[in-house]
Amino acid sequence: MTTPSWHPDLYARRRPFLDVRQKVIRALRRYFESQDFAEVDTPALQVSPGNEVHLQAFKTELKSPHGDPPQTFYLHTSPEFAMKKLLVAGEARLYQIAHVYRNGERSSRHHPEFTMMEWYRANADTNAIKEDCIALTRACATASGKTVFTANGMTCDPFAPWESLSVPDAFKRYAGIDLMATAPNPKTPDAALLCCAMAPLSLRTAPDDTWEDLFFRVMGEKIEPFLGKDRPTFLCDYPISMAALARPLPHDPRLAERFELYIAGYEIANAFGELTDADEQLRRFKADMDLKEKLHGERFPIDSDFIAALQWGMPPSAGIALGIDRLVMLCAGTEVIDDVLWLPVS
Repeated sequence: MTTPSWHPDLYARRRPFLDVRQKVIRALRRYFESQDFAEVDTPALQVSPGNEVHLQAFKTELKSPHGDPPQTFYLHTSPEFAMKKLLVAGEARLYQIAHVYRNGERSSRHHPEFTMMEWYRANADTNAIKEDCIALTRACATASGKTVFTANGMTCDPFAPWESLSVPDAFKRYAGIDLMATAPNPKTPDAALLCCAMAPLSLRTAPDDTWEDLFFRVMGEKIEPFLGKDRPTFLCDYPISMAALARPLPHDPRLAERFELYIAGYEIANAFGELTDADEQLRRFKADMDLKEKLHGERFPIDSDFIAALQWGMPPSAGIALGIDRLVMLCAGTEVIDDVLWLPVS
C-alpha cells in the first residue's frame, strides 16, 4: 500500500504550531481593527496574475454559459491590483488576508498556495507602513509568547530598536560593492560593471548573466544571511529597476521607495510607496513582460482595468505584502512552512 502524504499523526504533531497560527491571525486582525482598517475580500481569479518577471502563475479557463469561447483567467500571485482599485474607489485604509498562488515554488519556506496579508494606506508613505510592521510584529510575538525569534542560526529581538539599511549601503557593508556605480543608467544597469565589482567575492558568474541575476546572487549569498540578526531590518531604497510598482525617491530618482522586512534571515514583507503614474506603470509592465518572454518564453496579460484605475486617479499611497506563514513560523519556532499549514498541498 502506498504511504499516504497525510496522516492523523502528522496533523497531531502540527497542532501546537496551528494554535500559534490562530493566535497570530487574531492579533493581526485586532491590530487593523484598532487602526480603523476595512477588511476586504477580492477575487483570486484575475485577468492578470501580476506582471513580475520571474513569478510563475496558475492558468485556468472560465467557461461561458452561452457557448462563447472560454476566457483565460489566472489565480492571483497577489491581491495588489484589486486592492488598488479599491483605493481609487475611495477606501483609505484596507487590508486583506488572502490565499495566493505561485507555481513552481516549493521548499522549506515556499509553498505553491500560501497566505499573504496586504494592506494599504492612502495619503501615506512607507514610514507609516514601517510603524505598522513594528507594532503588529510585536503584537504577534506577544500573543504567541515569544520575546525573541530564532531561525537560520540567529536570534532576533522584535522589541529592540529596528534597523533601516539602504540597499546601496548593504552592498557596501556586506559585499564591498558600490552598487550605484554599476548603474550609470538606472533604468538599464550594466551587468559587466557589476560582474567586475563582484570579482573579489569569488561568486559564480556566467556570460549571459543579467545585472539582475548578479544582484540577486550577491544578495542571496553575501547580504540576506546577515539581515535581521539581533533585530529586524528594513532593507530600503532599491534601485529603480528593481521596483516595478514603486515610485522614485524624490531626493534620488535612481532609487525607489521600497523596503523589504527581514527577521532572522527571513524575508517577511515587501513594501512600496505606490506608483500612481498610469503611463509610467504601463511602460514598466510592457518592459517587464518583454523581458519575461525573453527569459521564460511567456508573458502575462496587463490588467487594463488597473491601468484605467490609475488614470482615474489613485491617491498617494503606501502598501505592503506580508507572508503570514513565515511570520507564524517565527512565532511558532519552526523552520518548515508545512508545519504551520492546516493542510499542505500534496
